[in-house]
This record gives sequence, structure tokens and C-alpha cells, in this order.
Amino acid sequence: MDSRVSELFGGCCRPAGGGAGAALRGRGGPAPCAGGGSKTKKKNGRSRGGKANNPPYLPPEVSSGGRRLKLVNPSQYRFEHLVTQMKWRLQEGRGEAVYQIGVEDNGLLVGLSEEEMRASLKTLRRMAEKVGADITVLREREVDYDSDVPRKITEVLVRKVPDNQQFLDLRVAVLGNVDSGKSTLLGVLTQGELDNGRGRARLNLFRHLHEIQSGRTSSISFEILGFNSKGEVVNYSDSRTAEEICESSSKMITFIDLAGHHKYLKTTIFGLTSYCPDFAMLVVSANTGIAGTTREHLGLAMALKVPFFIVISKVDLCSKATVERTVKQLERILKQPGCNKLPLLVNSDDDAVTAAQQFAQSPNITPIFTLSSVSGENLDLLKVFLNILPPLTNSKEQEELMQQLTEFQVDEIYTVPEVGTVVGGTLSSGICREGENLVVGPTDDGKFLRLKVCSIQRNRSACRVLRAGQAATLALGPFDRSLLRKGMVMVSPEMNPTICSVFEAEIVLLFHATTFRKGFQVTVHVGNVRQTAIVEKIHGKDKLRTGEKAVVCFRFIKHPEYLKIGAKLLFREGVTKGIGHVTDLQAITTKENGLEESLGPGQLSF
Repeated sequence: MDSRVSELFGGCCRPAGGGAGAALRGRGGPAPCAGGGSKTKKKNGRSRGGKANNPPYLPPEVSSGGRRLKLVNPSQYRFEHLVTQMKWRLQEGRGEAVYQIGVEDNGLLVGLSEEEMRASLKTLRRMAEKVGADITVLREREVDYDSDVPRKITEVLVRKVPDNQQFLDLRVAVLGNVDSGKSTLLGVLTQGELDNGRGRARLNLFRHLHEIQSGRTSSISFEILGFNSKGEVVNYSDSRTAEEICESSSKMITFIDLAGHHKYLKTTIFGLTSYCPDFAMLVVSANTGIAGTTREHLGLAMALKVPFFIVISKVDLCSKATVERTVKQLERILKQPGCNKLPLLVNSDDDAVTAAQQFAQSPNITPIFTLSSVSGENLDLLKVFLNILPPLTNSKEQEELMQQLTEFQVDEIYTVPEVGTVVGGTLSSGICREGENLVVGPTDDGKFLRLKVCSIQRNRSACRVLRAGQAATLALGPFDRSLLRKGMVMVSPEMNPTICSVFEAEIVLLFHATTFRKGFQVTVHVGNVRQTAIVEKIHGKDKLRTGEKAVVCFRFIKHPEYLKIGAKLLFREGVTKGIGHVTDLQAITTKENGLEESLGPGQLSF
């Protein structure tokens, strides 16, 4: 691709249409045809000036949906058509769309004059107002096109809260070695104040006294960072409560702060497997480089196929040479055959915009940020990246999940005064409403028990309806907490849940000092399930060595669990031993697991 394209828009921004030299594209995909014509006229590969010309191109659109749009003084009929198109794109992009102005259908970077650009942006602003959205200019660049008049291309973010939800929510798991600055970085982002160099910013994130005393995270905590419809940061510096942040935000980033110390590895794995993060942020200290659990955390993200980006922290403590050495060390690891990633170092706002767009489009791109939580260096670049970062699923995929029966994973259990039992987790499928009757299980003897959802909260603010893919806490009223445990599921009574004690999985043994054979005990992680299992049988082999693959039969040693075929599996004995996916279940039938008995009228009252 032409190097000029990389300089302008990173070479990967996909246009969706032009007209008056304007191309508009929503992230959700191609929009319905809006018609229109192009102002640019070419003859035999020559421009209007008659000179041979090799203008820069963006890649042509793969699909046939985007059409040329004329944004300079459109007619009323055409304006209404463009508004309809914007609504469709916002719906597909779950409330977000990126418009590129000054680009032809075929990717030609034509650009617009100052007057044309001003008129196009004015029209775009009118369109956004019509649908109740706001626009933010992400970046402008002059284009080297054969014209005496300076011409520009502009990229614009259009954002609107979807009608069927409070805000767009992305979950980001925070990984990294102990003392790499994870909690401090989150404290600075969410509190809006820089750290003093001695860990003041992280104090509000800790949940236990021993964490404050040691300065090390041992549990999973959640922090929120909001962006309003204009792309401005909303955090605790402007708002006193989480509810105020939610009310002011169109987009929410929920950070899942995980433990870095090796002795808390099981907690970190549980956070990655059960909370279904959209992305992972790997924090590496500039002065220590890749040390401790950094490699293992990187391997976990790759094994679970969670897209990740890297933040190199504490650059204020190091010389420029040390930071460059750490960057090269990371690039070397990312380019290895096992990772096969393409590092993208972010040094400017342009780089941050390009990184966000390419990161969402290609799983091989890995953005790298270098910043300081004390001096605030390059902190704004990370905020720009998070603001533009689009969701991984589109509205169609979410609609399909919402059509299924309700299934809620139980990840946390609390007792709240005057509220009763509260469970936290993620809704895997379906829709959950206040007052809905569900069943929860399996219990130790394989039963499912009736309960009622009394109220719902998302990011600490009240919510009446929970949709597939969203994380929340559900109040269960007087339900006995002792009957619940992590790893359970709450499902619709119409569902016939498949539970099992014995299952088969196709695995790859990542590391083992000796041989892996029948009778071996490992801790198995499948989604929110975490339990010790015994290797019952290795199909076709007597034993496994490092790097070998096989289908293995496991048996849970304590109680049955709710599993699905195809679910990702990770097992460990101290350190991570292997990964794979579930291939077969020896299901316990409904009569065996006592479902009918557990739903008897006298067992539990609503």
C-alpha cells in the first residue's frame, strides 16, 4: 500500500462511500444505498489538470452496501435518506459510527477544499442532531492530490446511546506482573488525578486491609471510566458517584483489575474465564521489562483468544534507552511464531485513532503505549484509544443471543443489609427482567432451585432489564446464601440444563516436567466453573508430554457442573498446564439431577 496512506489514516481505515468527494462509513457495516454522484472526474488515469497522477488510496470496500454521499447542500429528500442511513449505521455499530469525509468509493483520497469540508461537516452535524447523536472530529489531514487548492480528509466519530440500552459497555481485563503499576494506572484513569509516585492513586481500588498494607492486589475489583457522546472523559473527578458517571456517559469502560502475584494466579484465571472480557490490557513496567507472571498472563490472553493491547508504565523512572529496550523486548516476543502479532507503537493522537480501528478489525494488531501515571505522559493517548475502541459484536449478533433462553453465570455472591442475597455475573444469553422467576444450580447433589430476581444493578446504578452480554448484580431477596456457590448458573425454567461430572476435552499440554497420565489431578477452568478434576482416560495414548495433543476424559471430584460443548478449557497445577475445548459431555438426565424435585411447590418460596 502507498506509504502516504499509512501516514494519513494508517492504511486500514475502510471507506464506505463518496460524493462531493465524501466517503462515510459506519462501524456496523455497509448501510443501505443512499445514491449520489462523485464530483471527481478522471480521464484515462489523468486528473483534471491533465497531469499523470498517482493519488493515495484506501482499500476499496469489500461489501456492496456503501454508496457515494453528497454532503454539500443536499436536497430535503436526500437529507432524509442520509439520516435514515446514519440511523442504520448507528444501530449496527451499537451506538457508534466513524465517518470519513473526502474519500471516494474505491478508496481514492480525493479530499475536500476548506469550504466544501465546512459545508459537509455542517450537514453531518445536522444529520446527527436529527437522530439525537453528537459528532467529534477525530483527525484532519491534508491530502497530496493534484490540485492547486489545499484539500483535506476528515474522520468523524458519531455517537448516540442506543434506544434499547443505557450505554455502550466494554469490559477490559487488566493483566501484568506484580508491581507493574496496574492498580495505580486504573486509579489515575478513574479518579482523574495523577499519582504521587508512592501509590496514592491505587488506594481507592483496594478491597482488603492486607492489600493496602502490601500494595498488592489479591482479589478482583471493578472500576469504571465513562465517555460522553462528545468523547469527553467522565470519571470521579467530575462525578461523586458511579450512578452519576453512568447517567452522564454514552460509553462505559469497565476495568477488571486482576492480581499480578503468582500465588493469586487462580484468581486471575477466574477473572479472565468467567467475566468474559472484550479486551485485555497487559501492563509492563518499563524498568523491569518482561518479568514474573508477564509471559504467563500474555499466554492466558492468547489461549482464551482475548484481544490485548500493551501499556508500558513507569516511563518517568527510566531513561529513553531503557524504555526503547523494553519496547524491543516486547516486539521480539510478539513477533515469535507462537504469538505472530504485529506490534503498533502509539506516539500521537493519529496513532491512537489508527490503533483503535485496526485493533478491532485485525486480531494480529497489538497496540503498545508508553506512559507514566505520575507525570501523565501519553496518558491522553490511551484515553483517545479507549474512547474510539468499538465493540467486538454487532447488533445482529447481540439480537441472536437475546432470542435465546435466559442464562446468567454466577461469579460473585454477597449478603447486603436490608437487601438480602446478591449475586454478580454476566448474562450469557437471553433477557433478564426485574421480578423474573429463574432456577439456579447445580447444587452439590445436582439439583436446581427456584428463585426470583428482585432487582438489577449495572455499574452500581439501577436497571430494569438486563440483555445478553451485559454484566450486572441481581438481588435475590431472602434466598439462602449457603445454597449458592461460584460456578452456578441461573437459567430459565423452560431450559433443560445439561450438567455432568464426567466430560471429554481436546487438549494441548503446554508444559509439564514429566509425563501427563491417567490419575493425574488438575484444577480445571471452564467459564465460571473452577474445580479439581481427575484424568480418567487419555484416548489413543498412555501418557502425554509437553506440546502433545490428545482427547482426555476428566471427572470432577466434588460435584457436577453445568458445561457446554465447545467451551474453552484451561487446566493447571500451580502453573498453567494446558488448554483446549470441551468435546463431549456424559450428561446427567433431568430425573437423575433432581430438577423436578427441586422445582416442587414446597421446596422454596418466591
